[in-house]
Amino acid sequence: MSVVVIQFVTLDGIVSDPDGSGGTSTGGWAFRHGPETVAGDKFRLGNLLDEGVMLLGRTTWELFARLWPGREDPFSRRMNAVPKLVATRTLTDVSAWGNSSIIGGDVVHAVRNERRDIIVTGSLRVVHTLLAEDLIDEYRLLTFPTILRAGQRLFPAGGPPAYLECLSAEQVGAAVLARYGRPAR
Repeated sequence: MSVVVIQFVTLDGIVSDPDGSGGTSTGGWAFRHGPETVAGDKFRLGNLLDEGVMLLGRTTWELFARLWPGREDPFSRRMNAVPKLVATRTLTDVSAWGNSSIIGGDVVHAVRNERRDIIVTGSLRVVHTLLAEDLIDEYRLLTFPTILRAGQRLFPAGGPPAYLECLSAEQVGAAVLARYGRPAR
C-alpha cells in the first residue's frame, strides 16, 4: 500500500482555491491557464484509479460530489467508479457520489489499515495530518507558473525536513507535473 498525494500548486507552494470555488480573491488560479491544463488524467493516476481508493476530506468531497457524478467522459467514469473514503466529523450521508463511504474514526488509523493504494486529492487538512505522521509515499504536483504570496501552503512552516527524490517531470499545458517520492531504502 502506498499513499499518493495529488495537488495543484503555485510556484510559491500555495494550494488553496485553485478552481475559485472557495471565493478567495486569488481563487481560480489553476483555471486561468485554460481547460487543457487541468482536464483529464493530468496526474497520471492510471491503475491507481482502477485498483486503489481515494481519500477526501469533507470540503473536497462536497465539491467533487457536485462536479463529477454528471460527467460521462472516460476519465470521469473512472473517478466516479473508484471507491472513495470521506474523512468527516459532520457528514452522515455520502450517497450523492457513488462508491463513497465515511471513515468511521481516525483517518490515520484508517490509512494504516488500508490495503489498497490511497490517492489523496486536495483535502489539505487530511494531507497535513498524514504528513505529520510520515504516511505519504509520493507527491504528484501540477505546478502552475503563478505566484500568489498568500494562501494555504502544501508544506506548512515549522515541520521537520523531508528529503525526497524527483521520480519524473513533464510539461502539461502551462503547468509542470512532477512526481516526488521517498528515496529508495
